[in-house]
Amino acid sequence: MSTEAAAAGAVSGRDRRARLAAYAAFAVQGLCFATLVGRVNQLRDAHHMTDDQINILVLCVPIIAGVGSAVAAPLMGRFGSGPVLRISQPLVCLSVLAVGLTGDANLPLYLLIGFFGLAVGAVDASMNAQAVRAERAYGVSILTGFHALWSAAAGLGAVWAWAANQYVFPDSLTKSLAVGFAIPAVLGVAVSAATGTRLYRRADEAVGVAADAVRSAAKQVPWRPVLVIGIAMACFYIADSMLSNFGTLFFDKDLHDKSVAPLGLAAYQVMMVASRSVADFGVRRFGATRVVRTGTLVGALGLVLVLVAQNAPMAIAGFAVTGLGLCVVAPISFSAAGKVDGSGLGIAVARVNIFNYVGFVVGALIVLIVQPMSSYQASYAVPAVLTLVTIALARGFQPAERPGTPAPVAAERPVA
Repeated sequence: MSTEAAAAGAVSGRDRRARLAAYAAFAVQGLCFATLVGRVNQLRDAHHMTDDQINILVLCVPIIAGVGSAVAAPLMGRFGSGPVLRISQPLVCLSVLAVGLTGDANLPLYLLIGFFGLAVGAVDASMNAQAVRAERAYGVSILTGFHALWSAAAGLGAVWAWAANQYVFPDSLTKSLAVGFAIPAVLGVAVSAATGTRLYRRADEAVGVAADAVRSAAKQVPWRPVLVIGIAMACFYIADSMLSNFGTLFFDKDLHDKSVAPLGLAAYQVMMVASRSVADFGVRRFGATRVVRTGTLVGALGLVLVLVAQNAPMAIAGFAVTGLGLCVVAPISFSAAGKVDGSGLGIAVARVNIFNYVGFVVGALIVLIVQPMSSYQASYAVPAVLTLVTIALARGFQPAERPGTPAPVAAERPVA
């Protein structure tokens, strides 16, 4: 189906509504995620934690999220990604709200971060399955647009994290965290409630089948292309983990500029928006492999800039260039996973999503190992080298579609 055909009405109103609802889900997830990780250093200070303690806490999030994603996979096969997303996304928002209300008590913080991780894993798997289903309906590459909106919302969340601490509540860290987390969280719950009913439902995704049928479909999804895509995606998320989760600590400890720490994350996300906004056109024109290779080369230059940065402006520029390049890897990974999944149940998408958390865990481990021996800044040498792996695996981002991959279907009609 061409873009022109879609514009002429070949795509149903049901698909358009589901696409808009998925856009909203990506925006809410980006906003809440950046609101939390943009203030990791302030959470550390509010709870009187050491750098090692906060680093270990950050490490636990992707591990638990991987469990959440693995649990979500069979639930998506049984009930559909829409119901899973409608339940799990408000839980992400509420956990962010609750983290802001923990004051300086550590045990509630640990429990809530664990709950946040589980919900994030379920949301990531289900919202990407919704995006892949929409891309199938439209028949052209549109998936990076969903991730562009995620980045736009994450950029806003990072800017809000900076403003809340600098200008809104500069004299009260506890109040700043509580209100600063509450506003995005409440907004996220409201948006999720308003748009959740428009997501693809069971009949739209050819789900609600018997458990043995789900297991049979899972066996038909090949592991080799999933592993190729997944390894490249893990390399991206190693870098993303170190920039997003530990960026504020890098600015604080290595560059001694705590006040602008969230702006590194904001610059990273803003350039992701710029790149992901046009990446779909690049995939249609040049193919996924060339877009991934070019983007990864640009991202490698950004990581080198971060590695040699002598001051905050230079580091912020490095974050921006890295986001401009590497951001294409994740959405094209999910799109490629959808092409090798002949079941139409989102099984390959859920499997690839697990590598998201593998990358986050490895990134956190790299920081935990390198930072005590040297610095946060030195640890960025590892993802810079790993860009070579992504470039080598880029051909795997253009797999041949598996026979039986569902064609776009009319609204409310189950896939054959």
